[in-house]
Amino acid sequence: MIIEPRMRGFICLTSHPKGCEQNVKNQIAYVKSKGPIDGAKKVLVIGASTGFGLASRITSAFGSDAATIGVFFEKPPTEGKTASPGWYNSAAFENQAHEAGLYAKSINGDAFSNEIKKQTLDLIKADLGQVDLIIYSLASPVRVHPVTGILHRSVLKPIGSTFTNKTVDFHSGKVSEISIEPANGDDIENTIAVMGGEDWAMWIDALKAENLLAPGATTVAYSYIGPSLTEAVYRKGTIGRAKDDLEATAFSITDSLKDIEGKAFVSVNKALVTQASSAIPVIPLYISLLYKIMKEEGIHEGCIEQIQRLYQDRLYTGKPIPTDENGRIRIDDWEMRADVQAKVAKLWIEAVTENVSEIGDLEGYRNDFYNLFGFEVAGVDYKQDTNEMINVQSIV
Repeated sequence: MIIEPRMRGFICLTSHPKGCEQNVKNQIAYVKSKGPIDGAKKVLVIGASTGFGLASRITSAFGSDAATIGVFFEKPPTEGKTASPGWYNSAAFENQAHEAGLYAKSINGDAFSNEIKKQTLDLIKADLGQVDLIIYSLASPVRVHPVTGILHRSVLKPIGSTFTNKTVDFHSGKVSEISIEPANGDDIENTIAVMGGEDWAMWIDALKAENLLAPGATTVAYSYIGPSLTEAVYRKGTIGRAKDDLEATAFSITDSLKDIEGKAFVSVNKALVTQASSAIPVIPLYISLLYKIMKEEGIHEGCIEQIQRLYQDRLYTGKPIPTDENGRIRIDDWEMRADVQAKVAKLWIEAVTENVSEIGDLEGYRNDFYNLFGFEVAGVDYKQDTNEMINVQSIV
């Protein structure tokens, strides 16, 4: 079938297998170009199919020759209907890993559930024995709690008062003002239940109970802080409360791993175009202005550049892992440079519909968004008939 992007609001309803495959190959090529990393050899990535999770799996495999198990929740294709992009990403990754002689198996299902945890533990037990790195990179709007059975739904809201600021429709380039009503009722608690640290701790506890963590095992979860421009709706909003919980969980996990000399870290990463961030008001305008500046400064990074640098310059230097005063790894250091943020703040005041494409990198934002779904990737012929029925070979 000829596959084209089909949009509904900020969501693309289709994905392109060849484009996703090329994206994965490009990321692999980048990691290989940066040389080997003396990192973990048996790696579990929870949330392994897109964004930072996919980049982590690629960096582990092709930077450190690691065996990887990836857990994700993706939609397979049906005749005449494409899979979700993460499905095609995972299929392409596995094909490339197997061609390189690397172990790679995947589990598709709800990582919040006890069933998927047990399935994963059984696979580690059977194939790897133990793991020495666990990446936690889940991004889901909802969670059915495995103990209570309650469905929790996260919300993106400020706390205390209505938030009003600029945003941009990255499809049309229209800059407008948007207001978001504050959290109420159980909004904060529900968002923490979905995006906080409880499930991360459950995974680590389950692995430790079955003796599946190697001595000195490391686990890393991903977070974001961002600038004062976005803090009311992000870091000081409901999501920020969840991230606070995630970061506190790193300390409790580290305490629980003392007997095996294991450690847990939260890595604070750069603002990037993702399916989730595209739906957050204010963020697309901030990212498009940020991209313009960071590209001009020669310090722009996508997911793979961020994670490769995290592994090479932070996690696996042979020295103690550097952290900030709150114990967090800061790989958002280039984004948060004072000179970069000062330029963003100046452009923010100036940004209107008439000039946003000039003062910001709206085209780069759009391109990155379509790339998420395998579209507008250089080197792919989108006019060709494409087989949508691609399988992930090693789904357990």
